[in-house]
Amino acid sequence: MPSGTTTYLAVDLGAESGRVFRARLNGGRLSLEEVHRFPNVPVRLPDGLYWDALHLLQEVERGLAAAGGNPASIGVDSWAVDFGLLAGGRLLSSPRHYRDPYTDGTVEEACRRVPKEEIYRTTGIQFLQINTLCQLLALEGSPLMEAAETLLMIPDLMNYWLCGETACEETNASTTQLYDSSKRSWARGLMERLGIPGRIFPDLVPPATTLGRLLPHVREETGLGEVPVVAVASHDTASAVAAVPAETESFAYVSSGTWSLVGVELPSPVMSEEAMEANFTNEGGFGGRVRFLKNVMGLWLLQECRREWARRGKVYSYEELCHLAEEVPPGGALVDPDDPLFLTPGDMTGRIERFCAKSGQKPPEGVGEVCRCILESLALKQALVIEEAAGITGRDLEVVHVVGGGSQNELLCRMTAEASGLPVVSGPVEATAAGNALVQAYAAGEVESLARMREVIARSFGLRLYEPQEPERWHALKERFVKIANRR
Repeated sequence: MPSGTTTYLAVDLGAESGRVFRARLNGGRLSLEEVHRFPNVPVRLPDGLYWDALHLLQEVERGLAAAGGNPASIGVDSWAVDFGLLAGGRLLSSPRHYRDPYTDGTVEEACRRVPKEEIYRTTGIQFLQINTLCQLLALEGSPLMEAAETLLMIPDLMNYWLCGETACEETNASTTQLYDSSKRSWARGLMERLGIPGRIFPDLVPPATTLGRLLPHVREETGLGEVPVVAVASHDTASAVAAVPAETESFAYVSSGTWSLVGVELPSPVMSEEAMEANFTNEGGFGGRVRFLKNVMGLWLLQECRREWARRGKVYSYEELCHLAEEVPPGGALVDPDDPLFLTPGDMTGRIERFCAKSGQKPPEGVGEVCRCILESLALKQALVIEEAAGITGRDLEVVHVVGGGSQNELLCRMTAEASGLPVVSGPVEATAAGNALVQAYAAGEVESLARMREVIARSFGLRLYEPQEPERWHALKERFVKIANRR
């Protein structure tokens, strides 16, 4: 590994905010500096919920300008499943938001056209109405689909606007439910049977592919030179998992943020009937690895409650909310974070009350009780998914790595250790940006393998260990949670 300092710019677009980081690799250590942060606020129009993609591009360019210097390359990652449609190189419409209910009923429609088992045997992707497959079915017959010539996932769209190259990076493509997980190519036969036009899907590229260099007008806007744009592991979870500081393969991970992505890392997909019935997903990872996981509704419930309280004039930091939750005795009301009731924005405290009433529980009262309910429920759900993943794959797990923003939540990390009965190692917080940068370093020849990337992470960031302390109490709590979740 070279001993000089190399700078990479990592653009991380999340569902709540976007950030641009200056990452420096020097002597086998990585440092991250956030140079620009901006909100990512969806726009509600009469016909639904949209992302403001042009605003995101403008803020990305501002961040690149703020970073300045002479970076070796730039990489962009984002959330999965959402996309832009282009014709003649122009964006036809702002991308729809995956939480828009316009996809209601599309899972059933997909399985009517192609048997569920066939879809899963091909793609290995869990059935969710937010999936790209379902969104495209919802747009069937629209003028938008008739005009579309190219589909680009969100990071691919940003890359196109930065360097002019159209390609779909594999880790994000793998989330669409239109990607053949075994062949590692577009599932064009499946597309045809579903009535989805295969012509709009561009070539696939693996992570660490250099796409091109900044376009002249982008160089003018940012003050940067002809900097290469690298397709990193562009699904943010793929970058985050690449930055898990694991020492062995016997680990589970939780990429914790708006969503909790909970699972294990495998050399090849598991597309058994058991995996399908448990609704696990096989997504692409860096280095040809597979992320066998479930999407769990993560801190979204807490984020929505916090927004609701702010609208009522009560503004709380996440630290304050966790402190209030700690003051509440354990064993109160529990909810299933993945109940469809909680998918869309708005009135989250009211929905929690409705879930509790439906499941025969006394609803939580006050901010502290609501927060305790959410965090305890999330920890229990994460623990159950970890157990399922271990059982289906035959993995003997030794540790759970929690990365991402949720790794700062000490209470949630502690609860996850208790609920899973496994030690939890938390950190790094900015795992996605770190993984993004290290994939760029791999493309530049500075880091030679995934194992070495993980060594760099372990050497570079402070990690914290949480050991389970009350296994009996949490075992009883888990049994109660299973009954409540199965009652919906």
